[in-house]
Amino acid sequence: MANQKKKEFFLKRWFKRMFLGADREVKSILEEEQVQTPMRTVAMNFLHRKTAMVGVVIFLCIFLLVLIGPRIWVLDLSEQDSTLINLPPSNSMMAVPKELQGNVRDIAAGHTYGIGIDNDGHMYTWGITRISERIDLANIPEEVQAADIKFIAAGDDHAAALDENGQLYVWGNTRLRQDNFSRDMENGMETGENWDIIQLEASNQFSAAVSSEGTLYLWGNTNMADAKIRSEYQGQIAKVALTANEYVALLKDGTVAYTGYKGNNNPLSKFPAELEGKTVVDIASTAKTAAALTSDGMVYVWGNTNNGEANIPEFSSPVVSLYGGRFHYTALLEDGSVVSWGNNKYGQTNVPDSLDGKTVTSLYVGNFGNYAVDSEGNVHTWGLKGFLLGTDDLGRDMLTRIINGGRVTMTVGAISVIIATLIGVVLGCLAGYFGGKVDILVMRIAEVVGGLPFIPFAMILSAVIGSRIDPTRRMYLIMVVLGVLSWTATCRLVRAQMFAQREMEYVTAAKALGIRERGIVFRHILPNIFSILLVSMTLDFATCMLTESTLSFLGFGIPLPTPTWGNLLDGANNSVVIQQYWWRWVFPAAIFGLCTVCINLIGDGLRDAIDPKSNGR
Repeated sequence: MANQKKKEFFLKRWFKRMFLGADREVKSILEEEQVQTPMRTVAMNFLHRKTAMVGVVIFLCIFLLVLIGPRIWVLDLSEQDSTLINLPPSNSMMAVPKELQGNVRDIAAGHTYGIGIDNDGHMYTWGITRISERIDLANIPEEVQAADIKFIAAGDDHAAALDENGQLYVWGNTRLRQDNFSRDMENGMETGENWDIIQLEASNQFSAAVSSEGTLYLWGNTNMADAKIRSEYQGQIAKVALTANEYVALLKDGTVAYTGYKGNNNPLSKFPAELEGKTVVDIASTAKTAAALTSDGMVYVWGNTNNGEANIPEFSSPVVSLYGGRFHYTALLEDGSVVSWGNNKYGQTNVPDSLDGKTVTSLYVGNFGNYAVDSEGNVHTWGLKGFLLGTDDLGRDMLTRIINGGRVTMTVGAISVIIATLIGVVLGCLAGYFGGKVDILVMRIAEVVGGLPFIPFAMILSAVIGSRIDPTRRMYLIMVVLGVLSWTATCRLVRAQMFAQREMEYVTAAKALGIRERGIVFRHILPNIFSILLVSMTLDFATCMLTESTLSFLGFGIPLPTPTWGNLLDGANNSVVIQQYWWRWVFPAAIFGLCTVCINLIGDGLRDAIDPKSNGR
């Protein structure tokens, strides 16, 4: 029993001294030095430096972000979308104004914005409505605000509205004839003849309107879109569904037709064979596909279905109507429930749990978002709400690219430091311990390597060799180049320390005991200089990150589309970007600068903690 208590007392005392520090009573300097080991003294000195600890905390946060973040923000190197180019940081793309809750007459969902009308005729906009520096869809013309609007439609760069008197309005980008009405349209608005409009749609630089008599009106940029109709179909149109550059039409006889002029060899004109003999009751479209709902409740999708639009789910109830976004479809079922399918990159097919048990009466679908109005008038949304750090010139999420780019930049910096440290330690130990001819040879090599113009040489080597290999191997090449050209400073540091340490008594004692020189160098001397080497490695890590980013910024590092902090800044090396798209350079520069500053704070803290002269009491 006594031995057991003695053992427990020893374990408690050991735990207290190892993790909680020595006894709290005041000790003399000599007593304290006897209690603390050198490494513990360094650690305590480092922990008492506030700037260094702030650097550690911030760096660890950034490190964990770039280490774990890529699993959450997955990088797709082929990602690009022309409708999401240069969007500013926002989270309001689906922020429906509270005035519309329970009071919705109509909603038009655009690609990054929405327009809504309440039952009192007031019009609201939300989301990213700015098309260019001078064009903003939120600037609704006064005549539109004053009119009693019946229908609204939201296109990629313009909006259209129709009032109760049949007058059409278009605002936004109108430089490509988006507001250029045909003579028949102007005559219809003036006389009302054949102008009972039952559908209004807007797409990419063109719009469409369908009258109750079956007449289809198309206007806008006809050079880019197939915004024309063959005359034999006029008077037969019941509904149209606009894609990015074409359209399909539902005819009054219950069939679907491609009524434009570019039907030959167009995927949209190749209708499924299953549609033959069936009556179509509704149609919808995405950017490159079309869908049809038949009277027997079946849904058929055709066109370029690379984004999963053809993966039609099973429905718990008959489908009532179809709606299409950019790469997804949403269906309203007979029991009032909603089903979405297709591309789900931004959660546009994740129907929210808030709709469970609700009866949806109206659906409005945009490029990447959905708006559902239940029987109580409440609006439920799901899909893309915005980009926290904005997008770049190809519509790619800046947050995703910054996180994944940080992983590449830090990996290159870390591996380069390891390579440089291994070379520098080995050569420095040999030169410092043996001296003589070995020292002369190593130092001459170090002078030759150190005398090379680093950035120009790395650029030439990367350009000559790197152009022949794929991006992944090019990244490995950058690591090796940085490591091979960065070892000279470490070598000189280790050599100088070896000169001092090899004359110490413990080295003489090791020689007297017959220990091999390799063991003396790497098992006895090297551990004694490791603390100084750690400081050098920390500072070199930041230097290698900066060098890699410099090469990428100059176009000789890791090439796009693989992101790094350097080539992200290179993409913003433009006066237009700097002035108008500030988020493309501010955020990469901020996290990169913060990371390197924190690494240098850690290095300075370690250097001060190791230096005995700085250990003031």
